[in-house]
Amino acid sequence: MFSRVIPGTSKRKIKMNWFDYYINHCWFTGWQSMRSSFRNWSDLMTDKNKDYALMFYDDPFEECLDCFWSYLGEDNTLSKEFLEYLQQLADDIETGKEKVVPMDELLIKQMKDLVGDLEVD
Repeated sequence: MFSRVIPGTSKRKIKMNWFDYYINHCWFTGWQSMRSSFRNWSDLMTDKNKDYALMFYDDPFEECLDCFWSYLGEDNTLSKEFLEYLQQLADDIETGKEKVVPMDELLIKQMKDLVGDLEVD
């Protein structure tokens, strides 16, 4: 499963101070978004868009251009309250306060049996 580190969070503490939030989360998240936008802009300017996966368009240039505009408007900054909630939840899981149910093949089969032939649009 794909996961990434959320800047500004720490396993050692639950509550964040405002310095951690603004500098370690907001500032670094902003720089990551700018880096992604610049990488797409660079691919557009140097015509290195041949390797873009064609998900929405038939032309790699159009796909690269769409990625550029979506990265430009992207904001991955999360609220301080939500980050503290995630840190508290992770701590509760590590200390055993919250029970984690492993997702194995039997559970997936039971879920498919419950849902049946339901289609989601």
